[in-house]
Order: sequence, then C-alpha cells, then structure tokens
Amino acid sequence: MAKAPPAPTDAPLPASYEEALAELERLVASMEGGQLPLDALLGSYRRGAELLNFCRSRLEAVETQVRLLEDGQLKPWGDA
Repeated sequence: MAKAPPAPTDAPLPASYEEALAELERLVASMEGGQLPLDALLGSYRRGAELLNFCRSRLEAVETQVRLLEDGQLKPWGDA
C-alpha cells in the first residue's frame, strides 16, 4: 500500500495559481489511486477544497482585470 504524506490543511496557500493547480493535480492523482488511508484522504480533500477556492478567486480576479481593460465588456478570447 503506497502511503502519501498527509496534506496539511493549515499549510499556507501557494504563491501562484500555477503552483496551486499543480498541487491540486497531485492531490487528485493520489486520491484517485485509492491507496490513501481514510484520514489522509479526508485531509487531502480539505486541502483540495482550499486550493480550489484559491484558484477560483485568482481566476475571478483576472476576469475582473480583463473587464476593466475591456471597458466593462468581457469579450471571448477568440474575438481578440
């Protein structure tokens, strides 16, 4: 049985969206492996929820900045 280190739920959030996404992808892969004990699985789920919220907030911040740059209109990427 492979044992992954438990995901600390009090760990600081990553410095960037990309770091958070990479950590989230690692957590999902370890959880999908089905080899984590229940406590580690729960800790990973909690950490994943924190990372997901962080990523969502970063994306929303970028969307707000794009709206400001586009005079309040969020334009599709393909129409640039």
